[in-house]
Formats: sequence, structure tokens, C-alpha cells
Amino acid sequence: MNTTDNNDIDTSAAAGPNSTHFGYETVTGSEKVKRVMGVFSSVASQYDLMNDLMSGGMHRLWKQRMFSVAAIGAGSRVLDVAAGSGDVAIGLARKMGPSGRVVLTDLNGPMLAEGARRVIDAGLLPGRADCIQSDGTRLSFADNSFDCVTIAFGIRNFLDVDAGLREFYRVLKPGGQFLCLEFSRPVLPLLDVIYDAYSFNIIPLLGEKVTGDRASYQYLVESIRRFPDQGRFEKMIRGAGFDLVKHENMTGGVVALHRGYKI
Repeated sequence: MNTTDNNDIDTSAAAGPNSTHFGYETVTGSEKVKRVMGVFSSVASQYDLMNDLMSGGMHRLWKQRMFSVAAIGAGSRVLDVAAGSGDVAIGLARKMGPSGRVVLTDLNGPMLAEGARRVIDAGLLPGRADCIQSDGTRLSFADNSFDCVTIAFGIRNFLDVDAGLREFYRVLKPGGQFLCLEFSRPVLPLLDVIYDAYSFNIIPLLGEKVTGDRASYQYLVESIRRFPDQGRFEKMIRGAGFDLVKHENMTGGVVALHRGYKI
């Protein structure tokens, strides 16, 4: 069992100006990008199955809460970053109705292809959805383009989280909303101990048994521990320019839903 305290881990490039972290390893920025791409290319086809197994289906409830607070409606235009298998984009599109439009973007081609397949099956593409491969830290969209920008369980994999937040702010329209669903720090007594035991012992084993890829799921667990806690991430969101920033803990803080607005 690993009980590393997230507050004791420097989430910046601690070993030098050109270095960063990949889980608990220190690597160059280009190496991290390459490895993260490899992780998600490896798990793309079984991404939703593994999410169900790892969370006991709870990820669906967390995302439903995200949909419920999304300030969108008829005619809204939404950008879903690190769109993955497309489940978030589909939920947002359903909330907006036939006059809304959602753009899925992901740096990883196999993940974006999986998302495209899902939105086609849902009858959203073409017409109500677009899929555009793009780096979340250098988005290929004009300033003030979207009413809402969302990202679910993706920002911790960014090479430069601050750059990503600044990009989200840039592409939002004035008055637009940013929503980020991400794993965080348990706040209930003893939950952190139970969570660590489950994460480090069970999740990599599930990855090995279901996908044949233990290493990718070991990285995913470590990336969660390396990510800033609720309060530190709120400060980062404010630092990117957002106002009215707050978060909502779910499942005892295992997951947090962060909100901010471009005023």
C-alpha cells in the first residue's frame, strides 16, 4: 500500500526546467507526451468498461452531476476537451437538444476515433457534434467561441496544466462556464487509507486482467496522486483568470467537480 501525501509531491518540473512527472517518474516533457499518448492508445477500446469496473459505475453518477450543473441549453456551443470515449459530449448534447452543438477534442487519435464512433452511434455526428484532434494546451479554436468548456478526468495528464486552463479561458465567451471533473483528495476520515489500498493494489490488477496492460493503469493511479488537491487546483483556476471559482466534493472527495466563469 502506498500512502504518499499529495502535499509532499511537487507537481511542477522539480528536477529541472525541461523535466516533468509521469506518475512517480521524472521525465522530459516530450517523453511524457509520448508516454501519455501510449497509455490512452493502449486503453482506448476498453476505456468505458474499465471506468465501470474501477469506479463500480460511480463515474456515470459523477458525470450526471456535471451535466446537471452545466449552464447550457438550446443553441449553446460546448467544447469537451480530452473527450475520450464521448460519453460526456453525448450527455451535454442531450441536455442542449437539437439546436445545440458539442465539439469533441482530444490529442490522442485512437481515443478521438472511439469518441467519434460513439457520437455517430448516438446520431449526433454529423449535425450536432464535431470531432477535432487538438492539443488542450494549444487549442485550435478562436477566442470567445464557446458557452461552456468541459473536461472530465483528463487535465491531470496535461504536460502544462496552467497552459490548458489559460486556453480554456481564452476560447470561452464572456459569461461562459468552465467545468472540470477530476480525481482529488479524500476528505473523510480513513477514506484516504482505503482509497490508496484499493487504487494501488486493485486498479493495476484490473488493468492487467481486462486489458493486458498493468503499466498504464499503474500510471493512472500515480497521476491521480500527483495532481493538486482541491484547494490548490482552485488557485490554479483563478490564476488563469476565472471568477466565481468553487468545487463540490463527491464520494467523500475522491472526485471533485470544479467550476469557474469568464466574467
